[in-house]
Amino acid sequence: MKPAILVLGSVNRDLIVHAPRLPQPGETLRGQRFGSCLGGKGANQAVAAARLGAAVALAARIGQQENGAAMVASLRAEGVDVSAVLQPADETPGVALIVVGAEDGENQIVTVAGSNGRVSVEQVDALELDGVQWLVLQQELPLPVIERALERARQSGVRSLLNAAPFREEGRALLPRVDVLVVNETEAEAFLRAPLADPIQAARALRALGPLAVLLTLGSEGAVWVDGQQQLRVSARKVQAVDTVGAGDTLVGALVTALSEGQSLEVALQFSQAAAAWAVSHPGVQDAMPRRAELDAWMEQHA
Repeated sequence: MKPAILVLGSVNRDLIVHAPRLPQPGETLRGQRFGSCLGGKGANQAVAAARLGAAVALAARIGQQENGAAMVASLRAEGVDVSAVLQPADETPGVALIVVGAEDGENQIVTVAGSNGRVSVEQVDALELDGVQWLVLQQELPLPVIERALERARQSGVRSLLNAAPFREEGRALLPRVDVLVVNETEAEAFLRAPLADPIQAARALRALGPLAVLLTLGSEGAVWVDGQQQLRVSARKVQAVDTVGAGDTLVGALVTALSEGQSLEVALQFSQAAAAWAVSHPGVQDAMPRRAELDAWMEQHA
């Protein structure tokens, strides 16, 4: 089966420390537990979509040093097509250092690009887009790579979704090439260079920067969508947050999964909010991403 969703993005080894709270500058805290797992926004979004039943491929670069081969094997085991993943033997994969605070599940993250920083325009030009419905991107790869991928998507009639995380000022130039921009409150404020007041007005202002549609996520307050024809506000599912790492990636994976299935926009937004709620109410990153059967059952139970 050809993939309906192609994710071009980063792959990291996540090193996660859980602490009583996030540390202050210069402060040392005693952690509660430590774990290591596959991560990176590209890998996370691909796995989230695959677990929800999408036919999804990942285009990435994963160095084979420091257990890179095991990272590729993990992606394949999740049902992600890895035929477009380059695996140079002499490179080290990306790494993310993550601290999660127990009080509210909030997090701090520092990443080192590793092989992600060597993804090239040539790799993008070699991608097979025939049959792809959605190209999903983030901002952890070199910006010329993202720009070329957006160009190819538009030329090929493939819809693009850019999750503009982490925020990069230079990414502003990408927005006119984007079909759907997904940002959280912090990223929206950075793009708009102003505090977030009314979310609908903020989404409209973001759309004025160039993308055809904007999804502004608001955490426990849900999300707003604005495009050229409509504006929608979707409520968040009420859950007890235990770990917010990866929730945004779960939301993106769920959204493109539902849209690639032909679901209506409103249904797709509700589905993505439910997936994100599931993720924040479970510990871990990819471990917290729901599978389709359990998410469908949970949504029916909490309808």
